[in-house]
Amino acid sequence: MKGLSIVLSVVLGFMILFSGTAPCAQRLIIFHAGSLSVPFSRIAKAFERENPGVKVEQEPAGSRTCARKISDLKRPCDVMASADYTVINQLLIPKYAPWNIRFASNEMVIAFGPRSRYSEKMTRSNWYEIMQRHDVAIGRSDPNTDPCGYRTVMTCRLAELYYKRPGLASRLLSKDIDNLRPKETDLLALLEMGQIDYLFIYRSVAKQHGLGFIVLPDEINLKNPRFSSLYSRVSVRITGKRPGTWIVKKGAPMVYGITIPRNAPEPVLAMRFVSFLLEPGKGMKIMEECGQPSVVPSVSLTYEHIPYPLKRYAKPPADIERRDNKPRP
Repeated sequence: MKGLSIVLSVVLGFMILFSGTAPCAQRLIIFHAGSLSVPFSRIAKAFERENPGVKVEQEPAGSRTCARKISDLKRPCDVMASADYTVINQLLIPKYAPWNIRFASNEMVIAFGPRSRYSEKMTRSNWYEIMQRHDVAIGRSDPNTDPCGYRTVMTCRLAELYYKRPGLASRLLSKDIDNLRPKETDLLALLEMGQIDYLFIYRSVAKQHGLGFIVLPDEINLKNPRFSSLYSRVSVRITGKRPGTWIVKKGAPMVYGITIPRNAPEPVLAMRFVSFLLEPGKGMKIMEECGQPSVVPSVSLTYEHIPYPLKRYAKPPADIERRDNKPRP
């Protein structure tokens, strides 16, 4: 039996040697927001080229769904990237993830396709009137699974204030409720087939998929930090960590976040990927080419828990910075 084992080991060694490949690649599992699908596919390929023998496995979903796969389903995950950094704070930290780095921004737009009715007449001043027409179908994502969903609600409520149209938000949000989907990218096929005429979506996704879109005023598009106090005037109630609990989300400029969960099967490789993503000439260059501007480095309330090699991509809160810069006796 011992001789047979040696022979089998030698044969296996020759098979690996002459095939030029290892028996299996090192897997890196990434859960990420649907709006990150295009840039992360490009980043994953670039990372694999730089790290031979690594296979990146992407699993896009609504950001809150991604978080619940980790917290509720206990799914193994090496890297989790959310379209709203607060999803990580509220659903994963501290039990399922120790830290969070903010890395990119975006904005809400109204997207349309070649078959969309009245698109040639739509402007940033009348979009809400056209979308209310009985022969126009609109789509949006579910606020309880996807940040784009609750940002759509916020955009509609801010539009009601901005255009001074009482009841506008409820009219838009109650229209075509059958077109509600788990994540915003699920609506792209419906738009392409002409099943819907317009959808609320991120500018980056509209750009990546070659869609026409209406740029909204900064007062309602959740893009501009100058309007933070205005955005905070609207809020949305969504499901909490446990069934029967709720979280109130206030309007705020949109910022993406990334973390490595505590259950990561490949934590060292995950850290290497996050570093690759956040490097200006590597991952962040691709992000910006895809319409998602970098906000690196940004303040992180979990700065002290960020692994040392990744700290350069974040900033400490002012109180930690003051403490660290205090003269030593």
